Amino acid sequence: MDRSKTRQINAGGVRIGGGAEVTVQSMCCTDTRDAQATLAQIEALRSAGCDMVRVAVPDEAAARALSEVCRRSPLPVVADIHFDYRLAMLSAEAGVSKIRINPGNIGGEEKVRSVASACRERKIPIRIGVNAGSLEKRLLGRYGQPTPEAMVESAAGQAEILEKCGFSDICLSLKASGVPLTVAAYRLAAETFPYPLHLGVTEAGTSYNGTISSAVGIGALLLEGIGDTIRVSLTADPVEEVRAGIAILRAAGLRRGGVRFISCPTCGRTQVDLISLAEETERRLAGCKRDITVAVMGCIVNGPGEARQADYGIAGGRGEGVIFRKGEIVAKAPEERLVDLLVHMIEKDTEDR
Repeated sequence: MDRSKTRQINAGGVRIGGGAEVTVQSMCCTDTRDAQATLAQIEALRSAGCDMVRVAVPDEAAARALSEVCRRSPLPVVADIHFDYRLAMLSAEAGVSKIRINPGNIGGEEKVRSVASACRERKIPIRIGVNAGSLEKRLLGRYGQPTPEAMVESAAGQAEILEKCGFSDICLSLKASGVPLTVAAYRLAAETFPYPLHLGVTEAGTSYNGTISSAVGIGALLLEGIGDTIRVSLTADPVEEVRAGIAILRAAGLRRGGVRFISCPTCGRTQVDLISLAEETERRLAGCKRDITVAVMGCIVNGPGEARQADYGIAGGRGEGVIFRKGEIVAKAPEERLVDLLVHMIEKDTEDR
């Protein structure tokens, strides 16, 4: 894959752009003023594989609480700022690793300059977060509605102010709730700017629909070499965002480690309870960190071939199946014992390593 060459920024030790690995972000849904609850959720996100976490800063009390959150957080913390530029200043003082501002509501040039000065002093990158739903009125008046060109112009205006201040540690996002508009805006941004791009489909929906929209939008861009960090926005537990984001990166060939799981769509030739076998195997191997491929196949059409290509696999028969390791059959067992034998073998091999 020919990745777009962007500038690199450093947010609390996490490198974004410039050839660095594509990272996964999420956002806490806790009240930031409750530092303990926020830190507990950050730890859950870290355990799921999150690389960076964003928190809402709606008022001064939330900004003050950031000092403890940043001091104890196992992940770099991004302050999400809307409406009041002074909250960005307080967040910088609290020790955040990155600040996100929305050009549609942050205020005029002098306010942006103040934020840039505070961030430059502390080497804190800024993400210019353009949302189709909150574009500046002047742009909506010119274009009539959110368009890729309007979104890119919004980002360009803020970036120009920051660059005039001698500030270039900039990241961009150009999000819409519709996938086609999101993809078109990012494509245009990739042609226009040297900055790393934070990908996401905003307000994507619930866990099911939101994951599909995000996979289509983020996945399409990643496969074109566009994007340096991602967030899957779901109306769900933020941990689900991280899992979906990691799965998207793996599907795009951009994240290694953990199990790549293959299972066939069941059909009339299947003579085992394939759905249960596949779901149980996936669940029991969810915590495996080895970079392996595991196949659970239901019949003789594709089963043996796929299982042999995988590191480990099950190929079903009539109420029974065989287990493969590196293309070799190592066991034959009734259906009810297949998952136990497969998982035990993988765990033993992992220990032996």
